[in-house]
Amino acid sequence: MEISMVFMVGTLLFFCSSANAQKGASPPLLASTPAPAPAPDYVNLTDLLTVAGPFHTFLNYLESTKVIDTFQSQANNTEEGISIFVPKDDAFKSLKSPSLSNLTQDQLKQLCLFHALPHFYTLADFQNLSQGGPVNTYAGGAGGYSLNFTDDSGTVHLDSGWTRTKISSSVHSTDPVAVYQVDKVLLPEAIFGTNIPPTPAPAPAPVVAPSADAPSDASDGGSSPKSSPAKSSGVVINLGIWSQLVLAIFGGLVVFL
Repeated sequence: MEISMVFMVGTLLFFCSSANAQKGASPPLLASTPAPAPAPDYVNLTDLLTVAGPFHTFLNYLESTKVIDTFQSQANNTEEGISIFVPKDDAFKSLKSPSLSNLTQDQLKQLCLFHALPHFYTLADFQNLSQGGPVNTYAGGAGGYSLNFTDDSGTVHLDSGWTRTKISSSVHSTDPVAVYQVDKVLLPEAIFGTNIPPTPAPAPAPVVAPSADAPSDASDGGSSPKSSPAKSSGVVINLGIWSQLVLAIFGGLVVFL
């Protein structure tokens, strides 16, 4: 009987200690899951170039050559981003020589790729680019597909050999897409050759004719055309005096004779 009581008391004490142990134990810590990195802003280049501009001519070339898909993939599927230089419609209208009408489809594609850099650049970044050499475009670097950049007091100039222009405005500049408007179509040497025509010299300033009321140099020298009548009248007066003297002398001689 005593053994049974001892067993029961021991059993109760065991359960009580187990329950207290479970209450005092702290719950296990759960590992924190890091928040996912925010996805870069998606920019629809077709919508952007349709609303801005007008860039309809350049957009038509991008779509006909499928380069718009290449640029879109570079913008949204890479960490580098993209910088695009977009000419306005007027730039294509003013392009007379050389013409784009004789280019093959592959050349048009390379021309479109030549208007982009495979990296996102802000306007401030171009100052560093201007201190280096030529920059490779999306069309490549070797073989005449590079651009030279210069920064003139914050104004970015581009030079392809055939084309010398500047960035006239920033259309869109948020990583990963930068779109900049340029004044001229960028023409690569790889397509149009290295026989680049010289830049025409600026027209001379027009010569302004002197006003009719302005004093002439002759008046500063002393005599003027208006003094001629005075000289003529002086000569007439002198001749009259001499004629009177001659008549007087001749009359005196007649009296003496």
